[in-house]
Parts: sequence; C-alpha cells; structure tokens
Amino acid sequence: MSAHIHAFRAALFAASAVGSLTLASVAFAQDAAAPQDAAPQAAPADDVAEIVVTGIRGSLQSATNAKKNAVAFGDAIFAEDIGKLPATNLAETLNRMPGVRLNRDITGEGTQVAIRGLGPSFSKVLLNGSQIAVASDGGTTGGSGDNRQVDLDFFPSELFTRLDLAKSATASTIEGGIAGTVNLRNARPFDKPGTHVTVVAQGQYTDSNDKVSPRGALVASHTTDTFGILLGVAGVKTKTRVDGFDTVGWTDGNLGVGDPGGNNFTWASVVPRNTGHGLVAGQPVDVVATSGLTRDQLSTALIPRLARNALTTGDRSRISALASLEWRPSDELHFAIDGIWAKSTRDFTRVNMNWQVRNSGPGTSPQSTGGMIPIDLTVDENNVVTSGTFANSSFFLEASRFKQTTHFWNINPSVTWQPTDKLTVVANLNMSKSRFFREQPTWAFQTTPQSGVDVYYDNTNGYYPQITTNIDLNSPQAGWQWYRQNVQNVRRRTETQGAHLDLTYGDEYLNVKLGGAYDRAKRSVRAYDNSTAYQNTVCGANCAGLTGSITNAQIPQYLLPFPVNNFGHLANRNVGYTAYVVPDFQKIIDATNYEQFRDNAPEARGAVTGGATGDVDEKVWGAYFEINGRTTFLGRDLDVNAGMRYARTRQNVLGPSQVGQTIVNISADSTYENFLPALNVTWSAMDNLKLRFSASRTMTRPEAGNILPGITFSDPSALEATAGNPGLKPFTSNNFDIGGEYYTGGIGYVGLTAFQKKVNGFTQNQLSTATFGSLNIPFESLQSTQQGALRDRSLRTGVAIEDLPINLNRPVNLDAIRLRGLEATWVQPLDFLVKGFGFSANGTYIKQSSNSFVNGVKLIATGVPKWSYNLQGFYEDHGLSVSLNYVWNDKAVTSGPGQNGISTARLGSDSRGQLDLSAGYQLPFFNKALRLTVDVLNITNEPIRSTFAYDNAPYSIFYPGRQVLAGVRANF
Repeated sequence: MSAHIHAFRAALFAASAVGSLTLASVAFAQDAAAPQDAAPQAAPADDVAEIVVTGIRGSLQSATNAKKNAVAFGDAIFAEDIGKLPATNLAETLNRMPGVRLNRDITGEGTQVAIRGLGPSFSKVLLNGSQIAVASDGGTTGGSGDNRQVDLDFFPSELFTRLDLAKSATASTIEGGIAGTVNLRNARPFDKPGTHVTVVAQGQYTDSNDKVSPRGALVASHTTDTFGILLGVAGVKTKTRVDGFDTVGWTDGNLGVGDPGGNNFTWASVVPRNTGHGLVAGQPVDVVATSGLTRDQLSTALIPRLARNALTTGDRSRISALASLEWRPSDELHFAIDGIWAKSTRDFTRVNMNWQVRNSGPGTSPQSTGGMIPIDLTVDENNVVTSGTFANSSFFLEASRFKQTTHFWNINPSVTWQPTDKLTVVANLNMSKSRFFREQPTWAFQTTPQSGVDVYYDNTNGYYPQITTNIDLNSPQAGWQWYRQNVQNVRRRTETQGAHLDLTYGDEYLNVKLGGAYDRAKRSVRAYDNSTAYQNTVCGANCAGLTGSITNAQIPQYLLPFPVNNFGHLANRNVGYTAYVVPDFQKIIDATNYEQFRDNAPEARGAVTGGATGDVDEKVWGAYFEINGRTTFLGRDLDVNAGMRYARTRQNVLGPSQVGQTIVNISADSTYENFLPALNVTWSAMDNLKLRFSASRTMTRPEAGNILPGITFSDPSALEATAGNPGLKPFTSNNFDIGGEYYTGGIGYVGLTAFQKKVNGFTQNQLSTATFGSLNIPFESLQSTQQGALRDRSLRTGVAIEDLPINLNRPVNLDAIRLRGLEATWVQPLDFLVKGFGFSANGTYIKQSSNSFVNGVKLIATGVPKWSYNLQGFYEDHGLSVSLNYVWNDKAVTSGPGQNGISTARLGSDSRGQLDLSAGYQLPFFNKALRLTVDVLNITNEPIRSTFAYDNAPYSIFYPGRQVLAGVRANF
C-alpha cells in the first residue's frame, strides 16, 4: 500500500471522527504525506502527525495546502494561526478570512461572524462536525441571542487547533447555512503524540479604565501506542469600562394633524412654568416662530429620541474546560470522545443620563413635562438639527444592572471503522445543553418637570452631538424625582441532540459516500416582569413618589456623584456633559426588598431586550449521497464532488400571549422538506493553477425570534409593537461560484473568486398600523410609562385609547435578493527581499439587488458592507515572530425602513478598520520551551459607531479602547 494511500486512510480516521469529512482535509493529508504517484509502501496510520508544522509560515503552508487540494470553495486556519494571531476568541480568528465580517460587542470583542454579507443567522456553526447552540444573547447589552447565531466569544482560541470555513456546499454538509458553514475543531491528543504540557499566562491591560486583568490556559496531553488523553482549561476575567453615546433612534415632533414625520413627541402649545426666555407661563406659544424654522422644517426636524451619554462598567469572566479521549486499538478502528464545558458571567452596570425627547409633551402623569419649546434652531438639507436651545427640557437618569450567567456543555462520542481498504464507516453522537439567566433591574430618576431646565444642543460637527444644560446633573440635590423602576428577568435554554452515520466506499480516485442524520434543536426564551408591583411598593401608585419605601424627598440619600472624572477621554473631542449622578445600587436594593420581587416575578410576553419569547422545537431528518472522483480533461486532473441532500424539518413553536389578565401559550406546527443538490468541480489547468466551479442550493430556517407567535409591546413610548409569524417559510438560495488560484510556491498563491447567491423568501419586517384595542393587550398589564404615554396621546388627540394607532412590525417572506461578489486573496513570502518577511491580503466586494419593496423602500439584506479587506504583514526568523493585521469593513445598512415611524429611515453602521499587533519571542534557553508574547488590539483606538438615516445622526457611539496582552507561553 502506498504511503499516500495510507496517509489518506489515516486522514479518514482523523477527519471523519470529527463528524463530517471534508475534501480539504483529505487532500491536505495526501499532499503532505507523499506525491500522488508514489510507489506503494506500508506506513503506520500515525504518520499523519508528520504534517503538523509550527510557526506563522508553517500554519500558512498548511492552509495553502488544504486550499490547493480541496475541491470545494473554502478556507482553513490551523493551530499556530489560532495561537499567534491577535485574537481573544474564535470569532476574532475567523475575522481574518476572506468574506467574513465580525459583529462586535460594545466592549470591542467579536461575538458573531457573518459570511459573504449575510448575517450571523445565515451561517451554520458546527463543533467537531455537529450542530451546537449557545443560550447567550449577543453580548453585554444583549438582544440577538434568540435566533440561530452562536456567540463565538464563548470559545477560547487556546483549546482549538483548526477552523474550517466552507463557502460552497457539499451534500455531506449539514444543512442550515446559506452563507457558509464554520466547523470548530477542538484539540485532540493524537494531534501531537507523546506527552506535552502547554501553559499560557497573560495580563490584559485596557486603556479605557487603566486596569489589568488576568488570562490563562493550561493544556496537557499524553498518548501511548493506542490511547490518548488531552485535558485543557482556559479562563479570563476582564475589568471593563466603555464610555459612549446612545439615542434609541432619532425622531421629530408633532405640530398637528396632517403634518409629516414620525410624531414621536409633542411640542408645547402653552408656555410651561419656569420656562424663562421672556415667555409668560400659561400663554399660548408659537413654536414655529420661536424655532426660527418654517413649519415644514420643524415638523420633520430630527433630534435624538433619547440623547444620552452612557457609562458601562463591570467584570466579565469566562472559564472553559476540554477533555478529549482517543482509543485506537488497531489501524482499522478509532474511538474518540470530546467534551467541552464552559461558564461565562457578566456583572455590569450601565448608567445613562437621558435628555428626554421621547414622551416630551403635556399629559396627566407625574412624569409629564408640558412640552419643549425650540429656540433658534438650525438644520441641514436633510432637516437634521445642527444647533439650538430647547427650553423646558427634562433629563432622566436610567441606571440598569446587567447580571447574567451562561452555562454550556457539549459531548461528542464518535467511532470510525475501516473494515476494508475501500470501506469506511463513521458514526457519531452529539449532545449539547446551554442555559442563560439575566436579571436587568432599572431605576430611573427624572428632573422635576417644568423646573426651568434648558438644553443647549450642538451637532455642527455631525459626529457626536454635544449636549449641555443650565443645571448641575451631578448634584443629588438637583430636584430628582422617581420616573420608573423595572424588575425584568430573562431565561434562555438551548438543547441539541444528534446522531450521524456516514459510509464511504471507494478510493481517492472514485468513492461514493452516503449517510443519514437526525438532529434536534430546542430553544426557549422566557421573560419575567414584576415592575408594576415593585414600582407601587417603591414610590407609590403610578410612581407619584409621595409614598412607598423611598419617597421623592428621600431620593438624594440614594444618589452618588459620578464615579469617574475623565468620561469621554478616549473620544478626543467635546462630548458635552461629562458627569451626572448615579444610584447607590446596593442601598436601593436593600431598602426596597428588590430580591423578593425579582425571585417572584410572573411571566411576561416580551423580554427586556425587546426580543420575542417562547419555545422552538425542531426535528430534522436528513439523508444524502455524494460521489467524489478524479478523471482527466485535456490531459489534466479534474476533481468532481456531486451529490444531493434531503432534509425534512418538523417544527413546533410555542409563544406566550395575553388573553384578558392571563398569559396563555399559543402553539403552531409546520413541516417542510428540502432537496439540496451540490456540485463542485476543480480542474488542474497547470501544475500551479487550479480553476474551480460550484453550483448548489442551500437552506436556512427562519430566525427563531421571528416565528414565535404573540405580540411584543416593550416600547416605553407605546408607539411600536412587534408581532411574530409562525407561518414563515425557510430561506433557500441558489448559489454559483467560479474562480481559482495560482500557486507561486511555498505558502504563496493568488486567488480570485466570483460568487452569486439568490436568496428566495428573504424575510423583512413590514410596518403596518393597528389600533391598540386590536392587539388584545390589557391596558392594566402595561408598564406605568406606557400607560401614561397612551393616556397623553389620547388626551391631546381626542382619540379613545383602544382606537389609538400603533405601529406594528411583522416579518414576512418577500421575493429574492441577489448577492453578487468578488473575493481576492494574495499570500506571498518576501524572502527574496528580507528572509522571514511576508504578507497575506484579501478583499471582498458585494453588490446586492432586489425587485421587492418594504414601505416604499427597496428590499436589501442588512449588514452587508460593499467593500471589506484584511491585510497581514509578518516576519518570522531567529525565534522572533511579528504579525501586523488590519481588518476594514465598509459602512452598511443594519435595519429595515420605518424606524421610529419614519417610513424611509434605516439604521446603519459606520465603516471601521481595526489594527492589531501580535508578537512573540522564543527564548533561546530552557530547550526553547518559553515564548514571550505581546498582543496589542485596536491600536488606533477605533470606536464602534452606528447611524440613523444620515451620517450626521449617530445612533450610538462606543469607545472600547485599546487592549494590551502580555505574557508567556510555555511548551513542555
């Protein structure tokens, strides 16, 4: 038997035990072991270990070999890349691949990946070839964990040896990823036979708070001739501070019936008390005249709905453990079992000082302000307000505690049996469970209404609005009164189960592969709310603040001065007010018996993050066949992969809805089938030139949060509601890829790929209007601020509460979106200039089109940057390795139209580039066992900024700052 055939068999054992065998991994083993025409020789299966190489260049060589020998389109990153790129988790590592965009938490850390423009829900994430789900909710402030995304910040890079990204489908690939499939491969003992111990110890400095946090990992492995065990643990505890600005969108004011705009608040019609500016209290006021604008300009003049500087501080910790066992009683039989356990906690507080534009206006509640009076406003060509004074304004402090815990565990046993040279049988099971709990209480305090508060507003620079006022926001004696208190919790649970059987018959020149699979995924999101009872106890009915455990007169005893003296120091610009009061959280908790209300909170319809609640149970039966073969075309090798996958999905959704005063569960069932063909062809046009073509159909199931029945009504202004749609159909996409690579030798190659995805049934929220009465939500079940907002609207419009119009967002399947794009990659050593130098560069261009419209605006896939690129320059020689990485993404639209009731308004993200450095030095003593490491992340201090409709209308700006990780890596 030839060496390359035996290495091929060894790769079948190693790769197929992961759960699904990729052609890239098989071809890589062939190429590294021996030339394809080598003479038959016997070789032990463990010879595959000889392909493992170290260093940046070695890992790039492995990735280049895998790409060169694969039939399908895709990329891979090997262990040394994962260990040496400046990456704190697997999401950060994947961000270096062509066509991959990263979703970042406000802390700056990457959480989820989007592939070729489509969002994270369109990417399938596998662990050792099997599906997983993590119950976390998208980051520090949450909100996106009720769908199909997997938060990859949960997985430390130190415990993984390989990441594979499949961009074109094969029939043997688990369905569910229109954009692509990511397979995370954890470390295993036979990756490096023998006895080995790796220790990583680092300190992480963050310049946002001048704090140092610990990071560390320990991985130990031992193998005999037939048995291997690997144990690993990695942990981090990070002290975080993020300064920022947030708005919850922009809005315009109501001047009267028939005026255009979103009408999210009402200007004053009579002069409130203590207004000043020469205006007489109680007299009618012409706000058009005081504003200095025309009526048409003022009716659509945009200002932030809640303009607020925000300080987020706290601790985030994560500990992950890995155990991997392998038993190889013979060359023909291989058993493996992998187990991962992880726990993540976040304990954060966020304090916002809100300029209260939303809900501004006359009304009957204790929070009613009487309405603002605009004075001497200026606007740009889009009617975005650039400067002005707003008399009779109001501020409210919104202080929230984000305390959350996530648990995750996964177990994945597998067996590979090769009874003959031509037959391989792979069977594996997998099970994962994850649970999440977040408590998010909020205490809010408002300046006394009609107390003469002015806001001086300056947005002439268009990047960060500067808000100042005539009162001391940092004084506990500034006349604060109760605004609201919320007691809101969220519980999430996920569970996956699976069993897969794969049979491969044939050799490397022609083989048939077929298999069957059963996968089940259960997701549950449940919300609990005890705000009304808590509020009545703390400050009296309707939050009048005259009775209760803390009266308005006692509030100064529970307020503290601002905890930092350099707010906005990373912004390098004027950020307006820089200090404001914050609550003494623990003192309030002790005085109000908060924990009892938290622990006894009844179930509610909507989560505090605004997401839908309910349960989704999906059972999927799948089967496939696949043919892999090699022939010749014009005298050159032609490799073909072709097959068909069948998937039958049975889906049950259960969502809470309110009937009268009772929460009831509404259930809906659906069953659908999909036939998913795939074809991949690679032609070796020259010795160093590969030409590729791929055609496939892929499928992604609707987002779990969109198919849950029931209505979420969490908007404090009581203007917008969101309804689920259990009848949503899965997305299907017809995909075409064409491209190739020219290999220049060693790690070097130049690649170009053109791709097209036509996504059918794309989902988008459609905005419609419904009366409050038709929502079947009892008025008494609403929060006091929502009740007050509805009463105020009813009072000023003369419309009964049950007949008030509500903006209702409901997801629907629309026509196709077509994505066309180009990916270019160039990896090149520069040894001919200076030995050890080299670079890697890749870029992606995406153009999208559609014939569908939403609210009169053309349908687009959100979150798709038109341009993106990654640049890496590296040097490695004499024990020193340095890698400088720059990742840039173009601006993108991130929401559908109709934001804040403004029909054409969308949210967007700014373009952003991040520069990172990773360096290491192998000490020449201790048998070269010690390596000093330094990573510097976000060197240029780039913020994370998003916008509302226009570039000079920021939706949010966060400054996560720079991070420096320094430490030692020891290998024994």
